[in-house]
Amino acid sequence: MDFDLNDEQRLLKESVERLTTDRYAFETRGKVMAAEPGWSAQMWGQYAELGLLALPFSSDHGGMDGGPVETMIVMEAFGKALTLEPFFTTVVLSGGFLRHGASDDQKAALIPQIADGSLKLAFAQTEKQSRYDLFDVAATARRDGDGFVIDGAKSVVLHGDSAGKFIVTARTGGERRYKGGIGVFIVDADASGVSRRGYRTQDGHRAAEVLFESVRVGADAVVGDPDDGFPLVERVVDEAIAALCAEAVGAMERMHELTVDYLKVRKQFGVPIGKFQVLQHAAADMFVALEQARSMTMLATMMCQDEDAAARRSALSAAKVQVGKSGKFVGETAIQLHGGVGMTMEFPVGHYFKRTTMIDATFGNAEHHLARIAGGASLIAA
Repeated sequence: MDFDLNDEQRLLKESVERLTTDRYAFETRGKVMAAEPGWSAQMWGQYAELGLLALPFSSDHGGMDGGPVETMIVMEAFGKALTLEPFFTTVVLSGGFLRHGASDDQKAALIPQIADGSLKLAFAQTEKQSRYDLFDVAATARRDGDGFVIDGAKSVVLHGDSAGKFIVTARTGGERRYKGGIGVFIVDADASGVSRRGYRTQDGHRAAEVLFESVRVGADAVVGDPDDGFPLVERVVDEAIAALCAEAVGAMERMHELTVDYLKVRKQFGVPIGKFQVLQHAAADMFVALEQARSMTMLATMMCQDEDAAARRSALSAAKVQVGKSGKFVGETAIQLHGGVGMTMEFPVGHYFKRTTMIDATFGNAEHHLARIAGGASLIAA
């Protein structure tokens, strides 16, 4: 199988890496993170000009007809640069609901606004009791005439404090952990009854606690089947996991580069510490872990749009396991080889480790996905 990028994909890779290298120095990131809204509006505009915000959408709705490989390229570059903008939440995650479940009218109304950078979206799914179970939904959507009334609270809504609209999961029927009876709704962030509290997460990104109190939405706010939206949620999250794996690979690659560079300049006993064989072996082990994660990310990218849900979930879980394990090993080794400086806020390697740790915890950590593989179908059919 040919894993080489085509000419257009190589051009995309070069363009994104050039943009982030020129405009996203580590010191600049720190200033952006400390100021409101916690990410760069200027960079967001650059993403729009470059066509990145339109990348995965159909050209019929103002998009660029990009696929999972193009998303992988962008997310890997963003991982290397440690970007803060809500690209993942708006374009990959929330955009996935529009691509796979929205009506033509919804696509026509929202996708052009995403593409030009004027609309940001956030996926409000996690609840205090749900942990990694996507189907554990206590928020309710009660039918009211032609529309619905939504009540409930959502936690750790990534970039929820700057979103113009939320993609919300709410229960239209059944018990709290029933996989049926889950609807997906588009809710305006400034709608009556919506309140939110934003905060900075451990990796420097933004999130929010969002409360929905008797929020009324029309029938045009429903994405897909209001009584059977869980398969849509699973499919979109599977694609999002593949994108997160790519971001983690970019972060791991940069941690490896920083560590190798440090071994060349840090001296002990009058020689660079990179001369010591045991440290060379550690750097080599980091590279092996990185390439294992890269290989599994490629598998995830190829499988994330597979129509066989069981095969898709199995492959994505396997990728999440390897990326989580590799991220932990690469990060811990990078910190160890840097010594005390690796833990300081002024040096980038610790920030990369924080990001890979948060990626591991998003939509299920390595242990969670390993249990899914063990309890379900294996990668190879019997």
